[in-house]
Amino acid sequence: MKFAICQELFEDWDWERQCRFIAEVGYTGIEVAPFALASRIGEVSAERRQELKRQAEDQGLSIIGLHWLLAKTEGLHLTSVDPAVRRVTADYLIQLTEACADLGGELMVFGSPKQRDLAPGMTHEEGLDHAEEVFRAVLPTLAERKVRLCLEPLTPNETNFLNTCAQAQELIGRIDHPNFVLHQDVKAMRLAESQSIPELIAEYAGRVGHFHANDTNLLGPGMGETDFVPIFAALSRAKYSGWVSVEVFDYKPGCERIARESFDAMQRAWARAST
Repeated sequence: MKFAICQELFEDWDWERQCRFIAEVGYTGIEVAPFALASRIGEVSAERRQELKRQAEDQGLSIIGLHWLLAKTEGLHLTSVDPAVRRVTADYLIQLTEACADLGGELMVFGSPKQRDLAPGMTHEEGLDHAEEVFRAVLPTLAERKVRLCLEPLTPNETNFLNTCAQAQELIGRIDHPNFVLHQDVKAMRLAESQSIPELIAEYAGRVGHFHANDTNLLGPGMGETDFVPIFAALSRAKYSGWVSVEVFDYKPGCERIARESFDAMQRAWARAST
């Protein structure tokens, strides 16, 4: 099992310090929120991208990819009724794909709940049409740069569009491209799905490109009530070979404690699941 962590929780740390600490804990991957690098990804020069990649590699880390793709941006929206907004959104996703590959990443997680919400009066089918249009425009760059775009179902508390694995898979099936795949998130599955997480892992085995580990209390593995042993056992049965990345939303315990406790809990759960 390959463990990574989303780095935006290290709010006031410079990049080298983040990489050094994350590697010291034991993680081998780092997942980047673009807004933690710059307000827009185009502001990160080619030289700076290579420097970030080298500094991570110097600590034995892989930059596995990007998430929170549209967070803290303005004028971008996946399902906008305005074709011009959809075009600039696709263009920005293309820019993110280029940056992801430059950093050495192989995946991007599309969550961005508020930048995909359906406007009042818009039907689910209209939302699918608009989203399909945007994502199709990104496919050639994804294929060229060997990056997978992983579509993340999120809870109804976060967005009114694509809340379950089945709903996300409907759009993935319409697009039908190897570089457009499903993402699974523990918190989202626990709060939005009627099936158990092991059942969902089994049902979508072979179609999941990335996996986020967290809990319904918005903290990391081992910091809430979720038992990760059956989750990791299900991933093993599904022959999942991708990354498991810690993503938290409540930073109050402190980034160092969150990173350490999450990693230790996953190590224990994986050991138990493996036996």
